[in-house]
Amino acid sequence: MATAAPTTSTPTGQSGRNRPWIVQLYGTALGKKYAMAISGIVGLGYIFAHMVGNLKMYFGAESFDTYSEWLREGLLYPILPHTVMLWILRLSLIAALVVHVHAAYALTVMNRRARGTNYQSRRDYVAADFAARTMRWTGVIVLLFIGYHLADLTWGVEAVNPAWERGDAYANLVASLSRPAVAAFYLVANLALGVHIYHGIWSMFQTMGWNNRTFNSYRRALAVGFTVVVIGGNLSFPIAVQLGIVG
Repeated sequence: MATAAPTTSTPTGQSGRNRPWIVQLYGTALGKKYAMAISGIVGLGYIFAHMVGNLKMYFGAESFDTYSEWLREGLLYPILPHTVMLWILRLSLIAALVVHVHAAYALTVMNRRARGTNYQSRRDYVAADFAARTMRWTGVIVLLFIGYHLADLTWGVEAVNPAWERGDAYANLVASLSRPAVAAFYLVANLALGVHIYHGIWSMFQTMGWNNRTFNSYRRALAVGFTVVVIGGNLSFPIAVQLGIVG
């Protein structure tokens, strides 16, 4: 939102100068883009680690359950008490997610006001990249998937996963993905996540100012490579359960 230039004679100007610099930076479009990029990096790190950890399902129930127990109880133990590091990670991820969503929403509002038109004009629709045009909708799908995934395998909501048993991570995962509708939802959600990740990585470098023709080929290779590895791994889980490879 546009504001008058700060002066020394008005309360508004005084208030603006008293705000922490990080708050003033976030009030700008550039600040919000940086917030999206940084929070996105946090999310990418978690997504990659989560996928790698879940690969333990291919080593059987004992290996997967041991890994799950270590995450829940033994992460950085005995340096920190049981579950403390897990909660630090959870709260950090929640904070990153809130910042990412809020910055995305605020930038959309700012863009609409700047143009004075709908978000997607006919010309924008034709000219824009597919991933850019669908970024908002893939984000919504991913948010819905996160909520469902937590209810399914973390909270054990009975209406979502009736077979869920505390501490039995491998059996819970297999029971969930054995249902064709659930497996299909996981596939669709991860494809949406892939589009979101690809465009996110591409945009992140542009936001940081690392954007030139020489560098762009490496930038695209990183976006494609990371997306293929992470989403390929995630897609393999419901497919493996449905084909009976894991079960």
